[in-house]
Amino acid sequence: MEFWIIQSLNALSFAMLLFLLCAGLSLIFGLMNILNLAHGSCYLIGAYVGLSAIKVTDNFFVALVCGAAASGAVGFMLQRFLLQKIYGRRLLQVLLCFGCMFIIGDVAIIIWGADPTTLKKPEFLEGACNLGGIIFPKYRLFVIAVGAAIGIALWFFQEKTKWGAILRAGVDDEQMARAVGINVPLLFTLVFILGTSLTGLSGVLGGPFVGVYPGVDLEVLLLAVVVIIVGGLGSMKGALVGSIIVAGLDNFGKALFPEIAMFTIFAPMAIILAVRPTGLWGRVL
Repeated sequence: MEFWIIQSLNALSFAMLLFLLCAGLSLIFGLMNILNLAHGSCYLIGAYVGLSAIKVTDNFFVALVCGAAASGAVGFMLQRFLLQKIYGRRLLQVLLCFGCMFIIGDVAIIIWGADPTTLKKPEFLEGACNLGGIIFPKYRLFVIAVGAAIGIALWFFQEKTKWGAILRAGVDDEQMARAVGINVPLLFTLVFILGTSLTGLSGVLGGPFVGVYPGVDLEVLLLAVVVIIVGGLGSMKGALVGSIIVAGLDNFGKALFPEIAMFTIFAPMAIILAVRPTGLWGRVL
């Protein structure tokens, strides 16, 4: 029983990390109909900037802010100066995002080197705590709490605030939103910044236990794509449920069937695509 509880908590902590990564991707697609395949690069930049911030300030929470801000800045430049010029042209978007991903990855190697590393945890989150006889790392519990808190905040923002109503209006009917005076280009830019900032935040949060290294951008992008395919493109609820499903399959697959761990992730994705092509909560394109 202890094994299953620990593995479930491990899966939940990884799910919260994936949710922060995929929530931004889902927000961007839901409003702008852009599948940002450079999203993994924002994760990478957030993690590396967070690493540098910790070395300078020795403060993990400053690193969170710096990582999120750096990824938001990358997102702003990507949307404002590149993607804005090719809205509606899917193939060009895919090629552009892949090109940016490789460029950003190489620049990261030039600046931070190619050696794998991890981010330093806050001192008060070092070690483990006793949960009714089960020993579990404090930091992973912290990631679960942060992910849940941000998820609730995003739900409140979308469902209970004026800006959330404006965002939903832009998603449901862009032309009508423009007609009633909503500045849709500004909304696009703000959503892109928010989405990529969440990704940078996930990069810093994941640094202490996932690590930071060249290629992690492609790995997290692959998982993010699986999550949004399972949960459905453009759905925040789908991003959450898809993250839990994919993290559970990844964690238990590696623990129980390490030789076919990738199969345990991609086989359910293929089944969901065959049965429900839009995903569990996706909208029809």
